Amino acid sequence: MRQKITFFLLVGSLLSGWAHSDALLLQKSATQAFIHEMVSKEHFDEKQLVATLSQAKFQPQIIVSMERPYEKKTWDLYQSLFLTEQRIQAGLVYWRDNQAALIAAEQRFGVPADMIVSIIGIETLYGQHQGTYRVLDALSTLAFYYPKRAPFFTKELKEYLLLCREHGVPATKYLGSYAGAMGKPQFMPSSYRMYAVHMHAAGHPDLMTNDQDVIASVANYFHRHGWSMYQPVAQPAYVRGTAYRQLSANGKVADYTLERLRAAGVRPQGAVTTAPTKAGLIALTTQQGSDHWLAFPNFYVITRYNTSPQYALVAYLFSQRLRTAWARLPHANNAYASR
Repeated sequence: MRQKITFFLLVGSLLSGWAHSDALLLQKSATQAFIHEMVSKEHFDEKQLVATLSQAKFQPQIIVSMERPYEKKTWDLYQSLFLTEQRIQAGLVYWRDNQAALIAAEQRFGVPADMIVSIIGIETLYGQHQGTYRVLDALSTLAFYYPKRAPFFTKELKEYLLLCREHGVPATKYLGSYAGAMGKPQFMPSSYRMYAVHMHAAGHPDLMTNDQDVIASVANYFHRHGWSMYQPVAQPAYVRGTAYRQLSANGKVADYTLERLRAAGVRPQGAVTTAPTKAGLIALTTQQGSDHWLAFPNFYVITRYNTSPQYALVAYLFSQRLRTAWARLPHANNAYASR
């Protein structure tokens, strides 16, 4: 409790003095080291870079948001925020309006349309909520005023400035989330540079307005991280006894053979079809207790997009609801692959 009180006192003091923080940014030793690296290794003009960073504004609310992410909510509350009829209907409209791009993405990258539509819907409700913070402000705030994640966000600030240079735009142009994620699929700058796909011969990938680029980029991201078409993602599980508590839950890979899980008292609810040889155990907290799932390798591909197991599971469940709803529509296109 004392740590929480100290944290919010710190944030309160920052809030009260935020107008002075911009001037202090360039004086920080971490900022000076960052400028030196960008000039010496990435060949930025020092005066121009200093001018850019002098426009960055410290946003203390971003730090508050980082401490209270959606993923810290209980599983039952978390899924209720995303598995809504509004989001499903919006997803069907998006699917209908982008059928050609979704079919092309399935065929080129081997990632099903329902999963692509699910990710875009969860991230920004199909572009409606791409974020209101300037990406420059978000990343500089987290790089230089949020020590426990400073290395990660310093790297992302570097990637962002490189991205803006490549796109030929000022670093003050793009808006995004409080964590600096950008566009309809909410790519971090490093992911934008590495995985974004432009569907035309000239120009740069546009993840803010070009749905062809958005769809192809999400599919490419999943493909490059090992998505396997026709393989399952997750399945509800029963747990019996106490041996399952010796297993490591909510890990980053499929740790256990199905035989090992069964020996520990973990069994799937229903038949497992075309199941991989290994799975992980997911344990999520609800207001009624714990909810257990078997997680297959495709599940962990989703966690490369967002590390939270709650996020990965809600993305999968939403994709299944979208697929079911789409199949009931009279205009549903049979060209989509079946997992």
